[in-house]
Amino acid sequence: MDDVIIIGGSFAGLAGALQLGRARRKVTVLDTGLPRNRFAGHSHGLLGHDHKPPLDILAEARQQLARYPTIRLVSARADSVSGAIDDFSVLTGDGESLGARRLILSYGVADQMPDVPGFAESWGTSIVPCPYCDGFEAAGQHWGLVWSGPQSHNYVRLYHDWTDTLTLFADGHDIPPDIRADLARRNIPVVDGRITEIAHHGGHIATVNLDTGRNVAVDILFAHPRNKPSASLHESLGLATVDTPLGIALKVDERRETSMPGIYAAGDLANPLMASVTTASSHGAMAGIFAQQSMLV
Repeated sequence: MDDVIIIGGSFAGLAGALQLGRARRKVTVLDTGLPRNRFAGHSHGLLGHDHKPPLDILAEARQQLARYPTIRLVSARADSVSGAIDDFSVLTGDGESLGARRLILSYGVADQMPDVPGFAESWGTSIVPCPYCDGFEAAGQHWGLVWSGPQSHNYVRLYHDWTDTLTLFADGHDIPPDIRADLARRNIPVVDGRITEIAHHGGHIATVNLDTGRNVAVDILFAHPRNKPSASLHESLGLATVDTPLGIALKVDERRETSMPGIYAAGDLANPLMASVTTASSHGAMAGIFAQQSMLV
């Protein structure tokens, strides 16, 4: 039996495994090899790895974990989880049955692409969600923002640290008059009409085509489609969740423990509003440390 099984081997899962391996705890990491940021050409903001391709960072991390004899990395999907603290059972897609005293769920989330031609193809290149991840490279340029709800009004103020040229696309939403007045005061134009297509021109540059017949070119387009957990294991376990403007997240306490004793969660799965490799790695390390400490006698 393992001390900990980690389901999801991207930044959060591997960070948790590292802490547990250094504590000489027996760990199995299950991973399907489909990290959320695989569409991005570079990862930014992670100290020591700034501007590296995310898949290269993960490959290097797996190589580093190889020096810890108690860590086992398995390319497999977790199909089901059952049991309770000190006696969890995980069945993989390969039919292997694994046991562990603790679990860390770090299988992330999947972004739900709108049914707009060109949107999915542009995701991670000309359409991005995070200014901390891509804002510096596009600073001072013409930014576009797709309205997704009241939180978009806050993004307008946030983006000012990177650019003074911003166009907001209403995309068929009714933006309240008071918000429109504030946008006008900030000299931010609002383009009405629904987005019918995104034309990607290489790099960040994109053209937003609208059902009004208008086409607007921007140097980078920010959008925040809803996401959902990449697996449904938390549902079968009955874990408590939180509904956020962007999607469902697992509810965790300050020790990263979920509503079920012995199960921890980290990464975007438990932190959708501040999704980044930095926070994922930090919370993954915390989950690993607290899981280890919970097994002390």
